[in-house]
Amino acid sequence: MNRYKKLFNNSILFAIGNLGSKLITVIMVPFYTYILSTKQFGDVDLITATVNMLAPIISLSIFDAVLRFVMDKSEDKNSVLSNAIWVTLVGSIIFSIILIPIFHLIKFKYTNYLILILITQVFQSIFSEYARAVDRVKLFAANGILGTFVTAISNIVLMFIWKLGIDGYLVSIFVSSVVCIIFLIIKLKVWNIFDFHLISKKQMKRMLVYSIPLIPNAFAWWATNTSNRYFIVFFIGISANGLFAVANKVPSLLNMVNSIFFQSWQMSAIEEFESDSKEEYYSNIFLAYLQLLFICSLGIIAILKIFMKFFVSASYYSSWKLVPFLLISVIYSSLSSFLGTNYIAAKQTAGVMSTTIIGAILNVVFCLILIPVVGVNGAGIASAISFLIICILRLKDTRKFIHMKMPYKEIILDHIFFIIQYMVLFIPVKLFVVEMLELSLFAIFVIINRKNIMRMVRKFI
Repeated sequence: MNRYKKLFNNSILFAIGNLGSKLITVIMVPFYTYILSTKQFGDVDLITATVNMLAPIISLSIFDAVLRFVMDKSEDKNSVLSNAIWVTLVGSIIFSIILIPIFHLIKFKYTNYLILILITQVFQSIFSEYARAVDRVKLFAANGILGTFVTAISNIVLMFIWKLGIDGYLVSIFVSSVVCIIFLIIKLKVWNIFDFHLISKKQMKRMLVYSIPLIPNAFAWWATNTSNRYFIVFFIGISANGLFAVANKVPSLLNMVNSIFFQSWQMSAIEEFESDSKEEYYSNIFLAYLQLLFICSLGIIAILKIFMKFFVSASYYSSWKLVPFLLISVIYSSLSSFLGTNYIAAKQTAGVMSTTIIGAILNVVFCLILIPVVGVNGAGIASAISFLIICILRLKDTRKFIHMKMPYKEIILDHIFFIIQYMVLFIPVKLFVVEMLELSLFAIFVIINRKNIMRMVRKFI
């Protein structure tokens, strides 16, 4: 199959599997803002952030190794999955013994929920990554749809009907993960794959040599992408984090595009890494990805104020002011992930780790400087600067693996339009006038870039 066509087909399947799970986080925001106060929403956001931080640690990021090693034709797929399950099982037990007393000591009242969600989501990641690696993309998509359906139904029952508030929200996440794990185990017939006799120190060592450098990378990525919430709570308060969390739901639409593409791109990048024409292929996809990210971002900004007016309750409306910097942060984060795939394909994960750690340190420094000065927006600015620096570092470093052609003309033009649209948002005129100006700017941007857009569409078709 043509490599562009395969990437496109996989992207469609990943879109089917991800659209539901990603969209539900956005669609349910009016529901959450109706049920939860800004403080409660801030608490929920911190719990989710903490789960994302701890997941790579308790599993030693072994789920990343599952994808890369299973896709390697020289590896025994059954051995890879068996060792990954064993590492995760042992890690879950050890870290639960450590974490439970610590969380109880600091009087964290959602400890049990956090541990259960953490463990189930890690196992779900292992099985879903295995499904993706063995090219069962339809199963991966079905898993996403199922998780979305269970989450939505349980949210409505537990939060709206039974009035369980935050407890209902957390139980919904746990129930969804358990149902998805059972579904994947049955469909993959894991009982025919897992074998205690295949568990070996040698195989675990090989996988962990690959995955362990991704732990500090995952932590640093989390620190760059998520730690700003803790600085907001410290400097401004938990209610401000509630506004920040709601504002983040809008860029999550762009993150949805990123995650759909990235899951497909990882597979294509690994498969094409030994190709003689990989530079041209990677460069073409990078340009298409860049344009897609900016088209989506400028489209979001074009309808941002009217969208937020009807999307959230009045107490959350002012969060629209935080969205633009979060959008540009997602763009830089997405491009950093694209360049990071070069390390993954080359099995040189140390480079991913070092660049992300630098970005994380800079994010902390910028948060400490900017949040006290400019308020909550300082968190978005700090993330954007940090991810931009990661992009630059990875672009230079990965040239030893692959020499990609950078579309500098398009990059400059994209940023000019983004800045103009951002400034228009603050013009003190009626909302209707702002929306007409924004939509006109967006239409001009699409017209100017129509040749690049149509060229890539024709390639995929």
